[in-house]
Amino acid sequence: MRSGLVKALCLGLASATPLWLPLAAEAQQAGLPDVSISVGGSELAGGGSVASSLKIMLLLTVLSFAPAMVLCMTCFTRIAVVLGMTRTALGTQALPPNTVITGLAMFLTIAIMAPVFEESYQAGIKPYLEGQMEQGEALGKASVPLKDFLVRHSREKDLALFVQITRSEQPKDPADVPFFVAVPAFVLSELNTAFQIGFLIALPFLVLDMVVSSVLTSMSMITLPPVVISLPLKLMLFVIVDGWHLIISSLVKTYSVT
Repeated sequence: MRSGLVKALCLGLASATPLWLPLAAEAQQAGLPDVSISVGGSELAGGGSVASSLKIMLLLTVLSFAPAMVLCMTCFTRIAVVLGMTRTALGTQALPPNTVITGLAMFLTIAIMAPVFEESYQAGIKPYLEGQMEQGEALGKASVPLKDFLVRHSREKDLALFVQITRSEQPKDPADVPFFVAVPAFVLSELNTAFQIGFLIALPFLVLDMVVSSVLTSMSMITLPPVVISLPLKLMLFVIVDGWHLIISSLVKTYSVT
């Protein structure tokens, strides 16, 4: 059966060959259109400059690292962790969903980081686009506000730790801290601060769970799960104190006061 299938395929290809050979010859005589890409006013064709090709490759590489840059170089991590720990403390399982928490954290990140991005744009990106500054100088100028933000919100012990790990020279002032030291130190500081805030949020809910469990035990209602009673009470308490507003405003203030 397999030999018959192979013979049928061979016969089909042989019968189709006279059909596509004239078409291929006609296309070769007519000539296929060349594909060209215009980057910054310079045309990149099949024999274009290597520098333009490298720029396109560099741009695609940077775009692939964009999610990691958002997680490690902005306030997104602290906000997402705190909101996730708040959901866990409430005991509402998957409510609000992860998409809602991620979306809220992203918009809060944009609102908090907007002054930093604006300063970077005015310092380096805008002069480069207007042709007033070279690419290397513009990159250095644009990275200064972002590095200042990272160092300002990092603990000294975390900075010292990664200076020791990377075996870098001891910086004399915050401007001398390298980027490969400032980024991991910032992430570690953000995680530490987020867990501290999460503990303070979870503490009153833990006390409420213990009180409900003690009351049920004293009433010999051991078979009744405490979460059945404590969950409505925690939700009521959280709504009464306007918990989401307090948490969001407190998170924003942690960046505005430092």
